[in-house]
Amino acid sequence: MKETKKKLEELGNKVLKDIERGENPNIDIPLRNLSNVKYDEKTGMITIGDKSAKRYFFNVAHAKKFMQSLLVAAFTKELTNQNLHTSLRDLYYALKRTMPNSQENTFNEQSESDPIIVDLEVALDILREQLHLNADVRGRAVGNVIIKDREDTVDLSKLGSGGLAIPSNVEEIEFKKVNVDFILVIEKNAAFESLHELKFWKKHNCLIITTAGQAARGSRRFIQRLANEFKLPVYVLTDLDAYGLYIYSVIKRGSISLSHVSDRLGTPGAKFLGLTMDDIDKYKLQNFTIKAEENDIKRAQEMLNYKWFQKPEWQRQLKALIRKKIKAELEALSGRGLKFMAETYLPEKLKNQDFLD
Repeated sequence: MKETKKKLEELGNKVLKDIERGENPNIDIPLRNLSNVKYDEKTGMITIGDKSAKRYFFNVAHAKKFMQSLLVAAFTKELTNQNLHTSLRDLYYALKRTMPNSQENTFNEQSESDPIIVDLEVALDILREQLHLNADVRGRAVGNVIIKDREDTVDLSKLGSGGLAIPSNVEEIEFKKVNVDFILVIEKNAAFESLHELKFWKKHNCLIITTAGQAARGSRRFIQRLANEFKLPVYVLTDLDAYGLYIYSVIKRGSISLSHVSDRLGTPGAKFLGLTMDDIDKYKLQNFTIKAEENDIKRAQEMLNYKWFQKPEWQRQLKALIRKKIKAELEALSGRGLKFMAETYLPEKLKNQDFLD
């Protein structure tokens, strides 16, 4: 929290000094477009480049966003001063009508305030969560892990069928006990619930996490912290389609849109467990695949050109998806029996270290 306050104060002091010197007040913001995103082969991460742009107060095109940027900065400074947290939606409403003696909105829609928050995050090089701003909760976890979240101690092995709802802000979580051998990250809630019911996490001494689709920032940070702080292997299980493969990529390498925080959200050591095109034949799932839609094919074609998908094995998987025009959901494994995933597929893949990197 001290670092966040310091950076917010430095931003305010910088603008104040610009004014005192008679200069046009400005904020330097790194560009977040594709031209300023690069793939670092050494770290295996998608990172932001060195290009930036200045946002000026005395500029007709910049003035409104400059004002909005300072409003958000002041609001988050007050949050950190009071040690309060709020949602992105609450921030929008709190700042929507803040011009005295005016009927003008400072923000007309939340689609205006959300990008300003990211601008501030990039400019200050801190996480949105460190600004005490939370998003919707998405993602659950179960396993032999005990955490302390603010004043509460929570045992993730004793939370019933639902498991722990991973909060959007995990910066203040303290890991009190982590007694697992690896982390299994699953795209689908249904697969998570099935494995939880069959106590897969207990039999294989692992932590299982569902991202419920594309992993939210809180889940990605939760995974990274556990992997880094406790040297745990991370295995990712998704649908066999371009979107499933990209879910894995985001967990491992970060994303284009959040390239500025990949180092705090990505887990470079994560391995892809499945589903793969090879699994279709090996586990006789041919009758349980479905036809790929046009957007699936288009997305796979785009991913063929990404630098982080240039390894021969990934090229082979993507080209096979395009050529065969099929995809398979994790639920396809249920076609071989409701316990097939827990008792055959996953144990074999783990034992044989049948992963993609």
